[in-house]
Amino acid sequence: MPYALLALGILFALVAANAHAPPRNAVLLAPGFFCAWLTIEMAPHVLVTWAAATALVAMSGGLAGWAGWAGLALAVLGMAGVAATLVASRRTTVTLRDCGAPLDLDPEGAPRYPLAHLIVPQLCLIPRRGVRVERNIVFHDEGGLRLKLDVFRPAGERSGGGPRPGLMQIHGGAWVIGDKREQGLPLLNHMALQGWVGFNVNYRLSPRATWPEHLIDLKHFVAWYKEHAEEYGADPDFLCVTGGSAGGHLTAMVALTANVQEFQPGFEDADTTVQGAVPFYGVYNFFEAGPWPRPMGDTRILERMVIKQPFAENQEAYAKASPVTYISKDAPPFFVIHGSRDSLIPVAEARRFVERLRDVSDAPVIYAEMKGAQHAFDVFPSYRTARVIEGVERYLTGLHRQYRQDSGPAVPGEVTESLATGPALGEGAVG
Repeated sequence: MPYALLALGILFALVAANAHAPPRNAVLLAPGFFCAWLTIEMAPHVLVTWAAATALVAMSGGLAGWAGWAGLALAVLGMAGVAATLVASRRTTVTLRDCGAPLDLDPEGAPRYPLAHLIVPQLCLIPRRGVRVERNIVFHDEGGLRLKLDVFRPAGERSGGGPRPGLMQIHGGAWVIGDKREQGLPLLNHMALQGWVGFNVNYRLSPRATWPEHLIDLKHFVAWYKEHAEEYGADPDFLCVTGGSAGGHLTAMVALTANVQEFQPGFEDADTTVQGAVPFYGVYNFFEAGPWPRPMGDTRILERMVIKQPFAENQEAYAKASPVTYISKDAPPFFVIHGSRDSLIPVAEARRFVERLRDVSDAPVIYAEMKGAQHAFDVFPSYRTARVIEGVERYLTGLHRQYRQDSGPAVPGEVTESLATGPALGEGAVG
């Protein structure tokens, strides 16, 4: 048993170390990510399980020799490392200033949110009481192609006040997997409770789909929304878009390529503008290196399954699939969110996109960097997820209020995140 405890201690220490510094090499990238993701975002469950396993082995004779005591020390060290990620998550705050919504100020004059608004159970993955969900509504039917969406909206009827704001959710999954039933549910449930109408949208996936068919499908939704929004109580003239990972890339593409006819074959005259974008941990540049040793486009998944062209001979195709290519002064407001420990899409990818967008766009660009967060951190209804979703809701609500007032700047001038492990981040500082 002493050696069993030693083995547990080594395992716990390695897992904790991986959570803080996951490997970047190709062989260990995927397992390192999944291990770090589960460890960080399910830290309370991990700590309870580890503590129980350590106590069980120790009480069964695990401390009979030096190996057991060494294992116990390593196990405690590993649990301390996981606890550190939990502390960082619990201290996450996302603050929006001058967003058009009433703010609660702390004694120093900084906005804060009452904890009553941030209770984690409100972010359940099934429809909450007060939320009505209509599933599998067909928004595009052409030949053998039938694209479907789910609608999340308040259960009660609205009396007066005009139509509700709309929110489009795009799932991730590396452009090859994923479904509307699996992602964005905490945010959509929360937004519906705040009076929004959410649309969780499916699109064709690779390898059956070849870029830009993914984007064309999503633009079909935007055109459909303009025509059918009122049937669901939504405002056809106000739609924001959000999504994570591949969905973050597609979110930025939808927002930055409004009315680009190349991506609207057969419906070139349709209005595909959106009023705001909130991409989570997205890819924004396929053709330039930087965050990676070589450009993201020079990878097997994009060359063989998504864009289906050799990168070296077709870099223009990869540039045309990159949101950064379409940055312009007319870009809608952006709120870019990324985790500082993202091992699949390095945080430097978000930073350089935000810098370039701010240099060109006339609309404000907000950036929030989640210290200690992995890729896809918001899939779990954790405390960090609750704080981020609350911040996103306040940001989008500010956009909608400014839209209704039709005056002044559209969004706040600053978003900050206060953590024990790093300085606050605002609009003027990325890093």
